[in-house]
Amino acid sequence: MSKCRAVVWPKVILFGDSITQFSFQPNGWGAEIANKLARKCDVVNRGLSGYNSRWAKILLPRLLGPQDSTESHIAAVTIFFGANDAALKDKNPQQHVPLQEYSENLKEFTKILGSAGVSTDKVIFITPPPIHESAWEKECIIKGCALNRANSVTGQYAQACVEAGSQCGVDVLDLWTLMQKEGKDFTEYLCDGLHLSQKGNQFVSEQLWRLLERRVKDLPFILPYWADVDAASPEISLLCD
Repeated sequence: MSKCRAVVWPKVILFGDSITQFSFQPNGWGAEIANKLARKCDVVNRGLSGYNSRWAKILLPRLLGPQDSTESHIAAVTIFFGANDAALKDKNPQQHVPLQEYSENLKEFTKILGSAGVSTDKVIFITPPPIHESAWEKECIIKGCALNRANSVTGQYAQACVEAGSQCGVDVLDLWTLMQKEGKDFTEYLCDGLHLSQKGNQFVSEQLWRLLERRVKDLPFILPYWADVDAASPEISLLCD
């Protein structure tokens, strides 16, 4: 039998901070997306807790290996930074990134991805969610520091993300706005004032899928359905395209 090509699983790459890193926990939004795409593509978690867009911009080229250089290997990429960039400079200078730099970093992400063959139509920006200040302040006090984030400031970063997406031709999931739409009680979406609760994870999963589905809907089911495998000569079914 002739040599057959390796089976290539396309990828959906989730690139972000802790809200992405923790998304593969039970009922996490990343885990939900991965479940929807089983046997169609790999959902790769590249969440980096505590990171901001400045550090992420430096790292992104290292995360795109030679195997990702072919455009068909990457079905979509989510860029989910801003929650740490928006930390107040005087309270948390380690994570803070100025608003204009944050905007430029988002645009740079699309250039880096473009150089790896990932077109802008495969990229989705996600804004940081709102901040429940009183809940997050309790977490800060436990850690021995003062409240280091403000919802109004995070909103400025969310708006910058929306504007950067518009300028780059990239779809944007504006969590900051959607979670507060029509006076909605957004606090139920957060477990500690900053990170997502179970309901928040479900919300992100549902909203993201609306943008992601059209990018992956044509991906084929990889390898034959078990009932279609030739039981007498499985090699015929499993080793040929």
